[in-house]
Amino acid sequence: MSASFGPQTHAHPAASDPAPVAGVSASDTGPTAYLPPGDLAVDHTIAMLASSVRFLLDVTPVDADEQRADFLAGTIEEPSFSYRELDADPDVLDAQLDQVALSEVSDATLGDLLRGKHRELKLQVEMLRARDTDDFRALSVELYGAVGPTLRRQAEDLVGTLEVSRQPGDMLSAEDFLALAEAEIAAYREEDPDVSIHAEVRPDVSGVLVENDTLLISADASVAAVRGNALLQHEVGTHLVTQVNGSAQPVKTLGQGLAGYDETQEGLAVLAEVGAGGLTPFRLRQLAVRVLTVHRMLSGATFREAHTALLDEGVPAGSAYTTVMRVYRAGGLTKDAIYLRGLLDLRDHLAADGRLDLFFLGKFALRDLPLIQDLHDRGILRPPRITPRWLRDPRAVTRLREVAASDDLTILTRGLT
Repeated sequence: MSASFGPQTHAHPAASDPAPVAGVSASDTGPTAYLPPGDLAVDHTIAMLASSVRFLLDVTPVDADEQRADFLAGTIEEPSFSYRELDADPDVLDAQLDQVALSEVSDATLGDLLRGKHRELKLQVEMLRARDTDDFRALSVELYGAVGPTLRRQAEDLVGTLEVSRQPGDMLSAEDFLALAEAEIAAYREEDPDVSIHAEVRPDVSGVLVENDTLLISADASVAAVRGNALLQHEVGTHLVTQVNGSAQPVKTLGQGLAGYDETQEGLAVLAEVGAGGLTPFRLRQLAVRVLTVHRMLSGATFREAHTALLDEGVPAGSAYTTVMRVYRAGGLTKDAIYLRGLLDLRDHLAADGRLDLFFLGKFALRDLPLIQDLHDRGILRPPRITPRWLRDPRAVTRLREVAASDDLTILTRGLT
């Protein structure tokens, strides 16, 4: 393959990087062309508004673990979740978005990107208003899409093909995983002392997730030790790396994420798990059953029916609860279908000799790659501040090339070391 897999920082080139980078050279020091100040003012305003919306936190139950115990014990048929108070008033956010002067953006490429992000923010605000209602589900389909026949068939094939044992070996507690995350972040700070990313354990989140520049770990989190490094590369080596690099761009929405960035970000993050040799059959099946659970939710299945379907497919009861909770939260969130869809789209991109380097400049959707390429080619974007550590391993590049060259999805799990 001729694809370029990863970027090399201008300040700290990785001597072991096995894949030369097309388009982002070690000699680049900054933009050579500039956008009009008025255009950047609009971009900065949208980025500021985006940073004020804690969307995933606001649609995640604060009592998921308490409800889990009662649901698994059979004392309740359907969980009744509670959510945190919204920090930002949706009406105020709406009014602020209405004041954004999108029509005054003169650069055509930036204008296209900002109009898309503006529409997405308006939709997210409407979803927050509709939290825990049937309207939320319909809006979620508009934002993240539903499950098409091809994706559903691929998910069913994976569930039927993968040989999955019970989650193996030792488990990491929340504090154990926090220590690993802090060590990983410290390694990036050795390259750039000004990197502003953090990790913390919190009692009011479920699982492990990134919100802006912070890795949030549930106080009740338990991570299989064999998955520890892969999860680090997913969360820190992808989500936080692109946040750092995107926030350093003149176009600040690249740090918050352009419209539809989630799908490509999650696909890229799962590719990081593949590159790190830590995408287990258990994890790949998890991505597949998320797709099937979204489909069942949209087809009218109850929480209990969706949970029973996962038990019938061999998913442990606790894992099945978490999967169903993620999909049914806030009234029905279809986001979990994007992990597998984003992964497969990026695999197709690599198979067509596509490159990955530009994806580490910030957070954006695969469909917007030509627009980002335009900004890059015109000298507007800066080189990345930091390089994903996982992509410096020659074995990671070899694994990605093998994935791109094969139609067998189970090859994604064959790089375990």
